[in-house]
Amino acid sequence: MPREDHEPDELFEIRTNFYTGNYQQTINEATKLKVPQNLQTEKDLFMYRSYIAQKKYGVVLDEIRPSASQEELVAVRLLADFLANESKRDNILRDLDNKMGGNVKNSFCLLMTAYMYYLSENYETTLKVLHNADSLECCALTIQALLKMERLDLAKKELKRMTDMDEDSVLTQLSTAWVNIAIGSEKLQEAYYIFQELSDKHTVTPLLLNGQAVCHIAQGKYDDAQTALQEALDRDSNDPQTLINLIVLSQLTAKPTEVSNRYISQMKDSHANHPFVRDLANKANELDRLVRNYQPSVPS
Repeated sequence: MPREDHEPDELFEIRTNFYTGNYQQTINEATKLKVPQNLQTEKDLFMYRSYIAQKKYGVVLDEIRPSASQEELVAVRLLADFLANESKRDNILRDLDNKMGGNVKNSFCLLMTAYMYYLSENYETTLKVLHNADSLECCALTIQALLKMERLDLAKKELKRMTDMDEDSVLTQLSTAWVNIAIGSEKLQEAYYIFQELSDKHTVTPLLLNGQAVCHIAQGKYDDAQTALQEALDRDSNDPQTLINLIVLSQLTAKPTEVSNRYISQMKDSHANHPFVRDLANKANELDRLVRNYQPSVPS
C-alpha cells in the first residue's frame, strides 16, 4: 500500500534510483544514508542489487555470508552466485525447485527466486512463484513475464492491480509504459511520455533512454531512436539493451553490415550468456546445419 502523507519514505531516492537504472547513485546514496534499524536491510538490498546490476558480483558474494541470519540477504547472495557462476545455475534452479515445494512467504525471497527463473526464460515457473506475492516489484516482474509470453490480456489485469496498490509509484509508471509499448498504436506516444517525464523528474539513464528508443523505433522515428541510443551508449558503452536496440536499428535503417556486426561482437564479448546472444548462436548453428545438408541437384 502507498505510504500515508505523514509517513516520510526515507528510502524514496534509493528506491527511485534503482528502479530507473541509476545504479551507481543507488550505491552512493545507500552508502552514506543513515536509516533506522528497521530499514537497514531494505537499504542494503537495494545497494547489493545495484552491484549485481553492474555485474560486480564479487562484492555481494564477499560481503554476505551464505549463513547470514536474514533470509533476504541470503536470497540476494544466491542471485549473485547464480549470475556469477554459469556452471552452478542448473543446480541452483534444482535446489529452488525443491524449496518451492515448501512454504516460502517472504515476498523478497519469492522475487529473487522468480527473477532467476525469469533470467532462465522459464516464464511459467516465474508466474507460479509469484502467484501469491503481492509486492509492487513482484507485480512488475509478473507483467514482464506475461509480456514475454505474449499474454497482454493478463498483463493489463496485473497492471490494474498494481495501479490500485500505488498508481504514483515509479515502478507502476514503468510497468504502464511496458504495457503501452506492447499495445502499440497511440499508446506508444503515452509510453514515450512516461519515460521522458521520469527522465526530467529524476535522472536520465540508459534504461529510460532505451524505453524512449523502443517507442521511436516502433513509430518509425529512426533518427530520434538513434539519438536516444547514442546518448545511452555514451552513458554506458556496455549496456546490453542499448547494444541490442542498436543492432535492430542498424538493420532497420540498412546500415553497412559491419556496423551491426560491431555491436554483435561487443554483445558476444561482454554478455556471452545473454538470451539474445544464445538465440543468435542457435540460429547460426541451424543455418550451418542446413547449408551442410543442402545437396544441390547436378544436371545429368
